Amino acid sequence: MEVWLIALLLAAQLAFWGAGLAWLAMPRRWRAFWPLLVPAAGLGLQSAVVWWGAMAGAGGTDAYGRWAQLLPAVLVAVALARGGARELIRQVGRVGLVLGLGALAVAAGAGAVAAGGGGATTVSLGSCDAADYGAGARVLQEFARSERGGFFGQREVVAILSVDNFFDYWLRLNHFTPAALLALNATLLGRAPHELATVHTGLLLGALVPAVFWAARALFGQRGTLALVVAAAAAVSPLWWYAVAHVAPGQLIAAQALVWLTWGGVVLTRGRVAWACASLLGLGYWLIAGAYNFLLPAALLPAGLYAAFALRGPGALGRWARWAGAMLAPLAVVALGFPARFAGYVERLTLLRTHDFGWRIPALTPEGWMGLVGGTDLAAWPAVGARAVLAVGMVALWLAAGFAVARRRPAALALSLAVVSPVVAGYALLQARGAWLGTNASYDAYKLLAVFYPLVLPVLWSWAALRQGGGPLRWFSLSAFVVAVLAGGTLASARILTALAHAPLRVTPELAALRAAEDRPELAAGINLLVPDMWSRLWANAFLLRRPQHFETHTYEARRDTPLRGAWDLQGGVVGAVSPEHGRRELSPRFALVPAGGLRAAATTGWFPLEQAPIGGRPWQWIGAEAEFEVRNLGPAAVPVTFTLQARGWGSRTLTLRPADGPVPGATLPVGDAETELVWRGLVAPPGVSRWLLASTEPARPAGGEDPRALTVQVFRLTVDAAGR
Repeated sequence: MEVWLIALLLAAQLAFWGAGLAWLAMPRRWRAFWPLLVPAAGLGLQSAVVWWGAMAGAGGTDAYGRWAQLLPAVLVAVALARGGARELIRQVGRVGLVLGLGALAVAAGAGAVAAGGGGATTVSLGSCDAADYGAGARVLQEFARSERGGFFGQREVVAILSVDNFFDYWLRLNHFTPAALLALNATLLGRAPHELATVHTGLLLGALVPAVFWAARALFGQRGTLALVVAAAAAVSPLWWYAVAHVAPGQLIAAQALVWLTWGGVVLTRGRVAWACASLLGLGYWLIAGAYNFLLPAALLPAGLYAAFALRGPGALGRWARWAGAMLAPLAVVALGFPARFAGYVERLTLLRTHDFGWRIPALTPEGWMGLVGGTDLAAWPAVGARAVLAVGMVALWLAAGFAVARRRPAALALSLAVVSPVVAGYALLQARGAWLGTNASYDAYKLLAVFYPLVLPVLWSWAALRQGGGPLRWFSLSAFVVAVLAGGTLASARILTALAHAPLRVTPELAALRAAEDRPELAAGINLLVPDMWSRLWANAFLLRRPQHFETHTYEARRDTPLRGAWDLQGGVVGAVSPEHGRRELSPRFALVPAGGLRAAATTGWFPLEQAPIGGRPWQWIGAEAEFEVRNLGPAAVPVTFTLQARGWGSRTLTLRPADGPVPGATLPVGDAETELVWRGLVAPPGVSRWLLASTEPARPAGGEDPRALTVQVFRLTVDAAGR
């Protein structure tokens, strides 16, 4: 119930913040459709308020967030006074079906989080972006821009190009708007950012449904049922649910902006006065600048290419210059209002070229572009023959629709080509680049498609208009195919949502409890984050921002690896060490503090990923036939050590522990299928790094079911005691 309530309150806040501005920003001729602009207006206004609060030096949204609600309240009052409450309500009712489709999408996302148990929290299928946004949200929620204490002032850790502090990193280089929205809504709802991130990303998908409907109707002339079909396809699109499942809000915000920027540009080609679209264009520019500023030039391509077609003929150069002036003037105003987002543009491109961000995503073939994918990773259907037939059929339908549109409305065909051509070219080029160089360029290809998808989707569904005319057989067959494609997309999205309910990455109560550890006075001397998985390490960073932090590996942007200068080690894996002086201070079943300077231990190879119940408790890692770990002795002399293992076997078996490079056979101890504690004494850790091998004398057994792993032992904890007791 808690998750559903949060989703409802987030949607209500977005509507409240966007209603007045949407009515005022919508050009007068189309003002009856202002409710469709509400999501974009709400997102833009919330983000802008956080920006101005940060630039004014306020102490985070907690200091001004609730007072800031006076601004949308005034805008709503102006809209009510000028438009009339009864008329505004009637206009909302006209697009009620579209808004209902968006609400169903929001409910589906909230349902997936709720089904996982553990209450309101952030979950992800694999990306760690949510943890990054969680840190940014806390920065903008609790701190002032002048803050330099704790993690904020650690230049050696956070410095990137021209940025030398963690706050300005969010203003200048990172995706500001997703973090800003989390910060403000966390303040308004009295929650922590980690309780909102996944549900809020689902809200962003639901917010795209009205924008897609408007693109289909106003840009491509798809009226009535067809526009609703396209909106429904947006609500069930696995391409966007994939973004929700990986908590990738930036591309969903940029996609929202692209619709209104393109529509505003098309309106300007029809001779509309420039000032009528200025507010709308400014809103679109700010949304994309705050979320994905590096895509600003690409966002102008569809409108620019169409303008080149629509303004051709005698005097074309002058008309195009006037169009460009009207189109770019709001961009100049936005750049003056939010200068750091534009000042950091070149640096953001530099970072994209320097780092191979993301992961590899399968290339989509024609049926995949329609949402007919086979796996939660967007992989194609395994039946190659069926895919080939469907792909050829889809291309044939698109060509038939293109010829039909060309005969009736050449301008609509030109707009379709202006939208699709750069996306197809960019997508193909990035996929080819990734395959050729072995990089993650397919990740960039996916993001490009996801941002442009609200414009591409109506073009992909243009074949559905062929149902009109041609007799009942054509109408019935194409209508059946419409239902089948929608059903296929729904099924693919349902798989993603089902997987999200059991997501491997989750902010558990033990992880969130690190926020309380931040206040421990001994941590003022700094913490070394020796947490093996990036998800937990990033969230630990977010929960401990008031303390200096050091990272052993390059964890993420603005979290560089440095010498471990902290006085305490935060251990978060199943393998760890115990200090002889002060021992191991347990913070939770998973996390512990150990004074730095003694021994350190970490799992290396042969360990399966860390697992933990959704409601928290002790984590565990399975191993195969053998697993290696390392012990670091920071002192100048060898240290007697004791290894203590808490584990249960996958069936009864015998375990051996020995140095990985040593010829000496290790001592063997039995472990049963119930949890057992095993202790190896009389071993020595030499100075420096030593590698150790934990192995089963019996072969690994299949995990069973759909789990392909072969397992031997479930390890709950393996500690190295420097006291040698």
